[in-house]
Amino acid sequence: MKQISFLLIIFALVLSACAPAAPEPASLGEFDLNDWDSVLAAARGQTVNWYIWGGADSINAYVDNFYGKALQERYGITLNRVPLAATEDAVNQVLSEKQAGTDPGAVDLIWINGENFFTLKQAGMLYTDWSQALPNATLVNWDNPAINLDFGTPVDNMESPWSSAQFQFVYDSARIDADDLPRSYAELKDWACAHPGRFTYVAPGPGGFIGTRFLKGALYELSGGEAMWKTFDQATWDEHAPALWAYLNELEPCLWRNGETYPANEPEMVTLFANGEIDFSFTQDISGAGRWIADGLMPPTARTFVFEQYMIGDFNYVAIPANAPNKAAALVLANLLLEPEFQAAQILPENGFGLGYAIDVTRVTDPEAKAQLEVAAAKLGQAATPAADLARSLAGDTAPQYQGLAEQGWLEFVVQK
Repeated sequence: MKQISFLLIIFALVLSACAPAAPEPASLGEFDLNDWDSVLAAARGQTVNWYIWGGADSINAYVDNFYGKALQERYGITLNRVPLAATEDAVNQVLSEKQAGTDPGAVDLIWINGENFFTLKQAGMLYTDWSQALPNATLVNWDNPAINLDFGTPVDNMESPWSSAQFQFVYDSARIDADDLPRSYAELKDWACAHPGRFTYVAPGPGGFIGTRFLKGALYELSGGEAMWKTFDQATWDEHAPALWAYLNELEPCLWRNGETYPANEPEMVTLFANGEIDFSFTQDISGAGRWIADGLMPPTARTFVFEQYMIGDFNYVAIPANAPNKAAALVLANLLLEPEFQAAQILPENGFGLGYAIDVTRVTDPEAKAQLEVAAAKLGQAATPAADLARSLAGDTAPQYQGLAEQGWLEFVVQK
């Protein structure tokens, strides 16, 4: 009996040696970006280190209370919000890790845009080919240059939008009927000259960013579109800038105080509007005139509107460093930012955030998600521009070099002419 048992053991060992080896378990954090279930599985148990500007307590609280809670409860992911004095701190961290050959590094996700994105992209330190693979990426209008270009730098699937701001006009519905509002820069000039002294704009330049944005929107209309302004070309500027100066000089005698002086910033313009000296103000808030009304600086009848096109907006994004230690968790968080329920929540000042949509709300088809967005929009009330109007009129900003040219040219060819 003992001999038979011994022979069976030997036979079993031979079979075991001949059998194919069992596959080794996947490495921790390994996933297939095209299989979202594998991303979720890899992310579970990870901690996502989100490096984010920490200068606003309201934003910090929103991030912790909304995203932190959802990540843990839904996906088993812990959010570690790393507050920054400036985004450059996270960029320098990643660049230092590259120089030291540190991989994995410390940063999983960065709230980023503009020059900081360009810097990491040029350094080859961004995770690639991911943003349009997110399930919620279908809600983003990637065809719009306002989104696929980050201040002139192609996003190239290396960052995903989080929120936005967009140029809008404010008017008082007790003074002006909505049917009489101008809907283009050409119509605005006609309106201003038919109502002399009732319109002005913020002086472009330092502190007057919103005034520069007004100028660039006019440049788009006068030149026949925005596409040519996404990359810098001096010859293009030289060709079209004279039409901008001509437009502004024709507008000038129709302005408040005959254009002899201009409000220096948005608050000064709001004061003129509230005092009844002018009929339009500017804003970039998703709540439209709501913030100013809540602060008692505008009448309850204040409303916002946009032209049919060329309302310049810009987006905040998140990006994942190439050496991020927890890429799966970063992907889950980036996708969560685009969830309609959180897009709805972030527009509400009551949540301490009040930033605009990153998604095109007209692409949302799920009934529950649509309802959440509609409820949030209703809370903003009539003081806010309808989301569909914002989406329709959205235009991206110019290449950065045109900023200085517009501001300097305005001084030379309009103010000092």
